[in-house]
Amino acid sequence: MNKVVLDASAVLAVFFLEEGKQAVEPVLFGASMSAVNYSEVLKKAVEKRGSLQQARYFLDRQSISIVPFDASQAVLAASILPQTSPFGLSFADRACLSLGMKLQYKVYTAEQRMGETQLDVKVKLIRKRTLV
Repeated sequence: MNKVVLDASAVLAVFFLEEGKQAVEPVLFGASMSAVNYSEVLKKAVEKRGSLQQARYFLDRQSISIVPFDASQAVLAASILPQTSPFGLSFADRACLSLGMKLQYKVYTAEQRMGETQLDVKVKLIRKRTLV
């Protein structure tokens, strides 16, 4: 088991062979992920490739621990809203960060804004933001 929490963007980088996948691949097997982010990965896979089964098979092969989004996770995710709203973080972003806080695991993400908060969680940005 890897002591990391994966954001949907990190898993999608590997699934779609995007920039940043090389940072995620070594920690993918046995990592943890919120059920909220798991659902987001499945949704994006269906949108881009149309195959829910392929996405589920890929995730199952990685032995990722899908952590239920229960009442305690909901409370923690809601409690960090004041620290995350200035950065425009979504519900799924807060679910991911709060899981990292709860487990005390590093969070892997492609979302630079997630690392800009002052929360008590380490965030590993898998790719550098490019200015257009």
